[in-house]
Amino acid sequence: MVVAIDGPAGAGKSTVARTIAERYGFTYVNSGNFYRAITLAALDAGVDPLDTGAVLRAAERASIEIREGRIVLNGVDVEERLHSDSVDASVAEHSAIPGIRLIVNRKLREAVSTVDAVIEGRDITTAVFPDAEVKIFLDASIGTRARRRFAQGVSSLTLAQIEEAIRKRDEIDRTKPLGALKLAADALYLDASDLTIDEVCEKVEREIRESGSASSRSRSK
Repeated sequence: MVVAIDGPAGAGKSTVARTIAERYGFTYVNSGNFYRAITLAALDAGVDPLDTGAVLRAAERASIEIREGRIVLNGVDVEERLHSDSVDASVAEHSAIPGIRLIVNRKLREAVSTVDAVIEGRDITTAVFPDAEVKIFLDASIGTRARRRFAQGVSSLTLAQIEEAIRKRDEIDRTKPLGALKLAADALYLDASDLTIDEVCEKVEREIRESGSASSRSRSK
């Protein structure tokens, strides 16, 4: 089974996805880490991060696996390196390359082809796993997401600056030529602005249970 969760930054996707994966014993996948692994592969190969062709070739050659919830690149656990400054500097540009998105989508499908998984991202329900058994679009107001970020105390920005940054990020995510953030027609829309994590998870679990019942009925026909 694939549980696909899309939504804007700060809506709580990671927390919900991890919680659901732990409760069901599913593999948790943050699709963004696959893009980070691709950028890391290019950097490790010594290619110019601005050379699109070279980055594409490095991406195609890269082997990306998930072992015990951690990213393994070309046989090496690189989880601790995915958020390095050098990866941060190039991952946004690399993820915007259409060819990279196609490669990552394929590698994501390969990585979970033999396991049950909860996968979160921006285009998981629409582009990566359009046939996922459970599709969730997790949303929250910009104000709610900004307050959550501000409360974490990890940003030097003011609350107003965080709100503006989120607004700009949303605009970019929703207008990408490929892999844009949008609501799939058959996804369950959840506005988590006034919901606790447990309340959101309860709704997602209900979808999983109903999906399992539907599958059982379908197989019995």
